[in-house]
Formats: sequence, structure tokens, C-alpha cells
Amino acid sequence: MELLSNLALGFSVALTPWNMLFAFIGAMIGTLIGVLPGIGPIATIAMLLPLTFHLEPTAGLIMLAGIFYGAQYGGSTSAILINLPGETSSVVTTIDGHQMAIQGRAGAALAAAALASFFAGCVSTALIAGFAPPLARLGQSFGSPEYFSLMLLGLIAAVVLAHGSVVKAIAMIVLGLLLGLIGTDGNTGGQRFTFGLNELADGLDVATLAIGLFGISEIMANLAGRDDAARDVVTKRITRLWPTRDDFARGWPAVLRGTSLGAVLGVLPGGGATLSAFAAYALEKRVSDRPGMFGRGAIEGVAGPEAANNAGAQSSFIPMLTLGIPGNPVMALMIGALMIHGIQPGPQIMTERPQMFWGMVASMWIGNLMLVIINLPLIGFWVQLLKVPYRFLYLAILLFCAIGVYTVSNSAAAVIMAAIFGVAGFVFQRLACEPAPLILGFVLGPLMEENLRRALRVSGGDPMIFVDRPISLGLLICAAILLLIVALPAIRSGREQAFQE
Repeated sequence: MELLSNLALGFSVALTPWNMLFAFIGAMIGTLIGVLPGIGPIATIAMLLPLTFHLEPTAGLIMLAGIFYGAQYGGSTSAILINLPGETSSVVTTIDGHQMAIQGRAGAALAAAALASFFAGCVSTALIAGFAPPLARLGQSFGSPEYFSLMLLGLIAAVVLAHGSVVKAIAMIVLGLLLGLIGTDGNTGGQRFTFGLNELADGLDVATLAIGLFGISEIMANLAGRDDAARDVVTKRITRLWPTRDDFARGWPAVLRGTSLGAVLGVLPGGGATLSAFAAYALEKRVSDRPGMFGRGAIEGVAGPEAANNAGAQSSFIPMLTLGIPGNPVMALMIGALMIHGIQPGPQIMTERPQMFWGMVASMWIGNLMLVIINLPLIGFWVQLLKVPYRFLYLAILLFCAIGVYTVSNSAAAVIMAAIFGVAGFVFQRLACEPAPLILGFVLGPLMEENLRRALRVSGGDPMIFVDRPISLGLLICAAILLLIVALPAIRSGREQAFQE
């Protein structure tokens, strides 16, 4: 009964004309940046983060959320039509989706992707509504030791699930933690890592860092390696959008499996849409009675991963909304949007700001319905948009980046810092270092430091407080197990090498 009253409150907030307008804007922008390869939701949300300063918090969060899950819809369009994913979570969709387009079944592939995404998005939103209240109540029983241990577990999990080198992922997290320490110490009043620059006295702004690392660096990377002539847009007229009966028979079980898998993996720190899509494709290929069709236009290879990436994207809101822990860079930016308004993320949001929390949850159902309406009838428009050369787009993107940074701080120094971080982000990409763990470390670093200091003050400086409390101990044990999982391959290869010698 309490859930129904909360949902009624949420829909009363989400269905106001103002909030519906921003849900539509977020869904439209998300689809747009998903369709256009090389931009992505992280860079877009980073660019629009300063705009939320001038909006009411609920409207701003509704728009940013719409951009995130809308990009999962749009990413499948470019993946199917031009074999170039607009979003990393749509990489798997290119394998079978583009093959279907080549065979003249682009409409069926696009419809399967849209319907799978809609179903998964609705189910994941229902999970947020159902599981958020008990998780928030659990979070309210957390003290400083539990929060510190939980954040430590989140950072270690991000290392375990990061792509590429574990050492590089750890290095990026440590760098993010150090960048989060820049500024004035809230306890002593002393300045740290400012190098005598007054512009750094208040610390780095999350928008400046994110726009540099994900916006400007992405432009540089695209200009360095982009070849617009390589775009092979499917130009055949798309006449049939509705999948066949056989497509439905094979697609719906894949959608159900992908939704279940994505909903679980999305909650994990470092999980989210990309990991869910890859895991769903591997699962579909394993359980299929025709594995040889995968890579040659199997509808399951489109429906399963598309359901999984949307379920993963939306279920990643659960730890962010209930515990204040970002599971991926986008959630870190969402926390940054809350902080811009002076809102402390955590379980207290549900009790102190129920209109904002439940309004955002209800807006996800509305946004998913909008996305189906936006995506399917406008396929012809997206096809034409895909033919626009990138050289006409990047100047506008760069301009929006600069305006966004300047809006936050009214300082030219912030624009220069964003440019510096843009160059650094480009170098990180060349060195195969993911910047995503860096932004997680940057956002969680100050919160970890605050909870560490508070816990040690309560215990009189005794670090045993972290193992004396059962929940904190359990979280630290989980972190230790994850570290062991990371270290085991290196230990095993080292032993084999030693025996060979």
C-alpha cells in the first residue's frame, strides 16, 4: 500500500508539464547522442551538468537520467544501420544487427531493439521502485565505518570489472582520489595540492574534470582516428518494422533472460550497460539451439543484449539513489548534479525529498514510452543524420563544452583546466587507460576521507572500529575476496614461471 501511494506521488510530480518537457528533452538528446557515434552519454551529461544549476533539482535529474537510458536506445540505431555503435553498450548489437540490415531486415532489427529496450526499462524501473525503500532503510542503519567500507568495496569492484589492465585501473582510481583531495581541508583549513594557485583553493569541479576527460578528449580521439568515408549507411528503404512471428518466438525469451541478467549486473559497481550487453550475448549464444546463426543475423543476438544494456543502465540507479554510491561514471555525474544543488546523496533522499526521488522513478516509465515513440517513427530522420560528417559536429560540441565549464565557475581558468584535462584524457586513451575509474575515485575520494575521519574520531583513533562492526567487516571481507580474485591470475602465472625456471 505504501508503494502505491509513493508511486502516486511520483506520477503526480512526473506528469507535470515542466517535468514531462524535460523527460522528453532528455530522451531526445539521449537518442541523438546515441545515434551519433563518438559522443556518448558521459560527455553529453558532463556538458549539460552546468545547465542543471539553473533548473529545479527534480527536472534536472529527470533530464540527465533520460539522456543516459535514451543513449542505450539510440546506440542500437547506428550499430544496426552503419555497423558503428553510437554507445559502447551497443558494440554487441553490431554483430547480428548489421547483418540483419544487410539482409534487408533492418526494420525488424530496429523494432526488436526498441521493444526489448522498452520492456527491460519498464521492468528495471519497477525493480527500482520495489527494492529502493528496503535498501534505503538498510542504508540508514549505516554509520561512517560502513560507508567507508562500502565505498572501498565499490572502488575495488570497479577495478575488477574494468576493461584492460588491472594495474592501469588501480592507477586511475588512485589518481582520481588524489585529484579529489585538491583544495582546502575542511577540518584544518589548510590548502592541499593547490601549488599556490588561488583557482584551486576550492578544489576541482566535477563538471570541469568530466567535460575535459570525456568531452574534449573524445573530440580529440575522434579527430585523430575518424574516417567519415568509412561509414556504410544502409540506404535500402525500410518498409517493414514489425518483427515476424518467428522473430517474436525467438526474441522474447532472449529479452527475458537479458532483462534478468542486466538488472543484476547493473547494480554491481563497475557493471552497468556495457558489461550486461556482453554477458547477455554470451548467454544467448550458449543456450541457443542454433549457435551457428550468431554473427549471421540472429534476432536473439539483438534482442538479448539490447534488453540487458537497458536493464543494466536503469538498475545502476539503485545504489546511487539508495546509498549514494555511484556504480559507473554516469552515476558519479548524477551525484555531482545533486551536489550542485547542495543535496547530499544517500538514503536520506527518500525521506527528505520524496517528491524528487519518486518523481524521478515515475519519469523513467514515461521516458521509456517516449523513447519507443521517438525511435521507431523517426528512423528515416536518424538515417539522414548519420550521413552528416563529423567535421561539422565537433566545433559545436567543443563550443558547448567551453560554455558549460564557464557557466559553472564564471572563470576562464576553469576552461583552461578543462582543456588540460582533455589533453590528459586523450593521452590516457592512447595509453589504454580508462578514465572512468578516475571519475569514480574523484567523486568517492572526499566522501571516503570524510567517513574515515569521522569513524576514527568516534573510536578515538582506533582503526579496529572497521572490523568490530559486523556490516563493515562483511563489506571488507567482500573487498578482500575481490582483491584475491584480481591477484590470483598473476600469482598463478608467477608460480608457473618459477617452476619452469
